[in-house]
Amino acid sequence: MSFAERFEDLEIWQRARTLNQQVYKALQTCKDYSFRDQMQRAALSVMNNISEGFERRTKKDFAHFLDLAKGSAGEVRSMTFAAEDIEILNVTAAQRLRVSYEMLSRQIASFQKHLRA
Repeated sequence: MSFAERFEDLEIWQRARTLNQQVYKALQTCKDYSFRDQMQRAALSVMNNISEGFERRTKKDFAHFLDLAKGSAGEVRSMTFAAEDIEILNVTAAQRLRVSYEMLSRQIASFQKHLRA
């Protein structure tokens, strides 16, 4: 795969890493440990699936793991609604994360098209 030598060079992985940090910071004071754990795991799963797929070194495997990463990004977005509803996150923080993860999902989809071309 000629688009990058290391997964760390991929813009989608870098973005997923930044968003993972934002999720961890947003949930620092959350006392619902199981909710916090689930949302943090979903956020971490996005960047981990991108890196794992890249390391598989075949386009087919990479595309599959990008699908998983998109799924995890969707899970984070869904959880922002729940976090807002049960007042773990305020409206602004939840919306900011939702928009960011929706943008990341689009970036992953665009990258998948490039990968499959």
